[in-house]
Amino acid sequence: MLDDNNTLAWLVLGALFGYFLLTTWLGKRGSVHSKSMKGFAIAKGKVSPWIVGISFGASYASANLFIGVPGWAYTYGAPVLWYSLGCFGVSWIGLLLFAKTFWEQGQKKEGSLTLPQWLGIRYQSKALQVIVAVLILFNIYYIVAQNVGLATMFETIIGIPYTWGIIIGVTITIVYVSMGGAFAQLITDGIQGMVMSVISVLLFISMLWSIGGGWNVLGNLQTQMGAIDGSMLASTSQDGPFHSVFAILSIQWLLFSFALLPHLMNKVLTVEKKEDLRKFTLSSGITLFVLSTFSVFAGMAARITVPNLSTPDSAVPAYIMEVFPTILVILLLVGIVSAILSTTDSLYLGMTTSIGNDLYKVLVVPILYKNKDTSIKNLDQKSVRVSRISLIVIGGVSLYMSIDRPDSLALLAQIGTSAILSGIAAPITLSYFWKKAHRTGALASVVLGPTCFIFLVGTGINEQVFEAMFYSSLLGYTAMIFISVLAPYLEKQKKTYYLKRHAR
Repeated sequence: MLDDNNTLAWLVLGALFGYFLLTTWLGKRGSVHSKSMKGFAIAKGKVSPWIVGISFGASYASANLFIGVPGWAYTYGAPVLWYSLGCFGVSWIGLLLFAKTFWEQGQKKEGSLTLPQWLGIRYQSKALQVIVAVLILFNIYYIVAQNVGLATMFETIIGIPYTWGIIIGVTITIVYVSMGGAFAQLITDGIQGMVMSVISVLLFISMLWSIGGGWNVLGNLQTQMGAIDGSMLASTSQDGPFHSVFAILSIQWLLFSFALLPHLMNKVLTVEKKEDLRKFTLSSGITLFVLSTFSVFAGMAARITVPNLSTPDSAVPAYIMEVFPTILVILLLVGIVSAILSTTDSLYLGMTTSIGNDLYKVLVVPILYKNKDTSIKNLDQKSVRVSRISLIVIGGVSLYMSIDRPDSLALLAQIGTSAILSGIAAPITLSYFWKKAHRTGALASVVLGPTCFIFLVGTGINEQVFEAMFYSSLLGYTAMIFISVLAPYLEKQKKTYYLKRHAR
């Protein structure tokens, strides 16, 4: 354990200040590319596909894989490996299946800038585009989870009050995203992803001296965990998210669908050439493997080295303080801060570009500028301005919602994503291989799926978030298939009735 916390605090603050200067500089560089909505939203072709792939993995990881999931590992033990291993294997398979067709569809009609616009073009429905853009606002819960993770890190390691930790994180992210848009976000996340990968490996290697056992370190970890609580070595947990086989399968379904989240699929639209998708998916897969596989073991090791923590989400910060020297504590802290901010900036960018591109452009512009001689370029710039203003508003709302610390960061992170995925999974996946997929069915899915999820979780009928998401997405698929089959018949009947009526 470190003795001089004041020295550590100043060193960490110095490192964070340097980090802030770097991100601000990247934001200024990105401002050249973010004057249009296309540049602000995706910076298409401005960043190497290798970096974009690393950015995908970094945005995927978040505070969830570095704070929340190790917190679960601290509580439940080995059953959490179903989640961490699924993050690589299942999610990457999902990305490989979805990326190529999503990119091809995204090139139609001058190109899609957001997932809502992609769906709107695919189903020729502005209503669908608007509803999905509203649905994306559920990502505010995911942002709050990142804020909580950051504040927990600052509070545990250097004693910065929880509220001030939130303010610092929100401020840093808003500054460089508002200045540089997608370019700054992609480059920053690429750098953060590399740092995070090093941190993940270091956390795993540290068990050689914190747990011991040499090449048999995992066997030693197993023995010591079993001595604490035998249930931590079981394939399922006695309670919590991993309590049954069905619960674990529900988690795998979530992780398979996770690649469809708007702030991640936007990365696919960033790639300029079709042949670059291979580089993008390869770097994404490597980054996902490193980030999702190694850090979870630090949560298990923390149960042995720092038992009886009051907050499981503090497992990794407490473990770092216990087993690493000062210089590495600073490196590790900056790395985990990177993990948190790499997702937060993607979420902010995804939400604000949807507000500017899918809500303001579609709903407000036709009303305000209906009879005005305003150029397309001018309207585009106004949309960018709206996106930047909404960034500040969303930042303020997320800050307010983060004040009350939740019981589980990981569960909070899944609430928003599960609500979104339960609605959009069917319209996206069915559009790939089913020619009869209909816009009315897609509209039914994006309304009924999230509504079902909110009802199940909100009323307490099913408090297991992953199971509720599975049931809700199943309803979304059922509704879309049924209505898509029925819709052409109803349209034909309506047309026949109209012709008969006017033939009289």
